[in-house]
Amino acid sequence: MAGEILSRDGGGRPKAWLAWSSGKDSAWALHTVRQAGSFDVVALLTTVNRTHGRVAMHAVRESLLEMQAAAAGLPLIQVAIPSPCSNQIYEAAMSEAMGRARDERVRHVIFGDLFLQDIRAYREKQLARCGLAPVFPLWGIETRQLAEAMLSGGLSAYLTCVDPRKLEREFAGRRFDAALLADLPAGVDPCGENGEFHTFACAGPMFSADVAVTVGDRVERDGFVFADLLPRSAARRIPRATVRTTTPGEEV
Repeated sequence: MAGEILSRDGGGRPKAWLAWSSGKDSAWALHTVRQAGSFDVVALLTTVNRTHGRVAMHAVRESLLEMQAAAAGLPLIQVAIPSPCSNQIYEAAMSEAMGRARDERVRHVIFGDLFLQDIRAYREKQLARCGLAPVFPLWGIETRQLAEAMLSGGLSAYLTCVDPRKLEREFAGRRFDAALLADLPAGVDPCGENGEFHTFACAGPMFSADVAVTVGDRVERDGFVFADLLPRSAARRIPRATVRTTTPGEEV
């Protein structure tokens, strides 16, 4: 009982970490939870490629990730993983992080997942082993409706990764906006939940200030197309007329 009491803030809300991908869904999950007021989000949790210092899969620079956390007013907990990363190594790293969460009296982890039942079941299983529970504030919302709510609510984002098997390469680096939604081919989820694309959230009601970025080079690596985003204050615009291919292990 004492532990459960300590796991809540002064207002009686349970403490939670939020799984932060740097993308629009995790950003909107943060906004949604803060609006509801049912959890005290005390940190953002992100997996980072230790070789290149980028967010796993989204390939967002670590410096931009830190700018997001500062704008969200939350400490950032980074879980470093290798690339490539086996499931065993990933689970060991996350288990260690969850041990820290428990030590800090956190009992919930919030996710921005939308409808993939196998992903949800996996998270529930893994967290149960660590004595924590997942929370899915966006679960089951129709994704066209959700995407439009994000945009009308002031969220701004860019596509940082595209699966060219599902979406044209030219979408990498585009702003996530109404024009993009209109251009998505039939069968592509408006939120990219089936892995069609990943994003970087740069503005919205979850941030105290915008994270200004410039879209740089586009590269094709490991079967995906990545758009490199740079902090606008330090960025030098790089022509994006072509997509170049990198060798395994080369940084975006």
